[in-house]
Amino acid sequence: MGREIEHKFLVDTSLWRPDGPGVVLRQGYLSTDKERVVRVRTAGPKAYLTIKGPGHISRAEFEYEIPFADASFMLDHLCLPGVIEKTRYRQPVGAHIWEIDVFHGENDGLVLAEVELRGDDEAFEHPDWALREVSNDARYFNAALSQKPFKSWA
Repeated sequence: MGREIEHKFLVDTSLWRPDGPGVVLRQGYLSTDKERVVRVRTAGPKAYLTIKGPGHISRAEFEYEIPFADASFMLDHLCLPGVIEKTRYRQPVGAHIWEIDVFHGENDGLVLAEVELRGDDEAFEHPDWALREVSNDARYFNAALSQKPFKSWA
């Protein structure tokens, strides 16, 4: 079974700068139910269908590459309102690769970093630009941001 163990942090953009080119991602949701999230994503020239189970830091995750044209159709015609657009940067920190997402559109101004681990108790280096951990704050889940974008927060 696929499993994701991921910690998510707010990014201090005065301390972080991209380390190489980013990849433009566009993602939408076929389901945002808390028991099962079904996401369609394009990432550069590739596309994926991802199913995630319940949870915050650790949860079931299954991801499959799909034809780009299928993903584009689903994003434009089948997904719930609120497609997310962001640029993803990958940056090595210690033994891990961190993914930093710079959001656009209705989530402009939000920058989040994620580090994926192999085990629940695996240690990881914490860069100075990774501020407060928001892994357990459901507002920062991409599925939640698609429904209540960052710009709409009071």
